[in-house]
Amino acid sequence: MSRGNTRQRIQDVALELFADRGYEKTSLREIAEQLGVTKAALYYHFKTKEDLVASIFDDYAARPTDELIDWASDQPTSLETKLEILRRYSECLSGAEPLFRFMHENQAALRDLSIGERMKDRVLTLLDLIREEDAPLTDQVRCSSALFTMHSTMFTMRDTPFANDEKRQAALEVAQELVAAAHHGDPEG
Repeated sequence: MSRGNTRQRIQDVALELFADRGYEKTSLREIAEQLGVTKAALYYHFKTKEDLVASIFDDYAARPTDELIDWASDQPTSLETKLEILRRYSECLSGAEPLFRFMHENQAALRDLSIGERMKDRVLTLLDLIREEDAPLTDQVRCSSALFTMHSTMFTMRDTPFANDEKRQAALEVAQELVAAAHHGDPEG
């Protein structure tokens, strides 16, 4: 992804530092130094680290996921729709890979930040879109596991020799198999 403007450069550098050093151990001063700008220039765009993280979350994950949720909310609850939700969500996750790396590496810090709760709300909304509320518990767990698989694969398999696209595609395939196994309605809607 080509991210050339100043705001995006700040986000990219901050995200890299947060993932490498940790959110708590990275200061705005260090981000400014890494960028070769003054703290004042950084403050022009972001007043706090939380503002910076919130902007990263919005740009990388919230907007694409919200668009997916809006689309999915107007679709029939067919198996085809559920599989398409997973395919589109896989694309969202692909674009948000640096953010998810940060989230995995900084879970404790996220508990205190508003983005953790906001992300959880979106994931639960996606779960509601792919599972049947009155389905047996095992089928609801399959749907929950499908989303977990898509989130965790890149992190848990980061040291494997497979390319990121291969891991993402494999996770999508497994997630879709889980949702298909959980779907008991008419596949056409």
